[in-house]
Amino acid sequence: MEYVSAVPVPQPRAEAVSAPDSAGSRRSLAAGLLLGAAGATVVLLASGQTWAEGRAAVGGGALPLSADGQDVTGLPAALAIVGLAALVAVFAVRSSGRMVVAGLLALSGFGAALSAYLGASDSAALDEKAASTTGDTSATIGALSHTAWPYVTAAGGLLILLAGLLALRYGRRWPTMSGRYERDGTPRPRKTAPKALDPDRPEDLWKALDRGEDPTREA
Repeated sequence: MEYVSAVPVPQPRAEAVSAPDSAGSRRSLAAGLLLGAAGATVVLLASGQTWAEGRAAVGGGALPLSADGQDVTGLPAALAIVGLAALVAVFAVRSSGRMVVAGLLALSGFGAALSAYLGASDSAALDEKAASTTGDTSATIGALSHTAWPYVTAAGGLLILLAGLLALRYGRRWPTMSGRYERDGTPRPRKTAPKALDPDRPEDLWKALDRGEDPTREA
């Protein structure tokens, strides 16, 4: 006679599959925040540095002039601020709205990088400075040279772009901010209505006066 074992065969647990996915989501979240914040900081700082230098002919001499990133183009700094706002907004929206904001984050990084790269060889800002300084609208800049700061700004824009691409790829798995819970995840305590005052208890009247309430007003 054959015997059938009643011991159940263990089945693979489905929970084990979600552990690596949760860890990957946390890593992508940390990487997105780091890249976005670092990229915006680099763009804002580098766009305030000197991008171009030259000399304008004045009489028998030459006047040294310089132009920073804001003189050349204010677009990278403006797009970096947009990128920071989009990075924060990624956690305030859900589903398709999150994808739209992530796309805005990526586009702001791409635009900041492209505008900085195009401004690396710009000379119009120095020409304008030469015209306003000398009073000669036909004045131009000689001995023109450019620094590496435009390329540093472009690198910061690429970091913002990478943050946006991470948000597009993994953003649906990232957590969302909620106003229903405190930071530790526990529900906010509900405020209880004040107890009815007992006219026969003078201490209740004094407590009501301390709270700024009118003990003579009926509830």
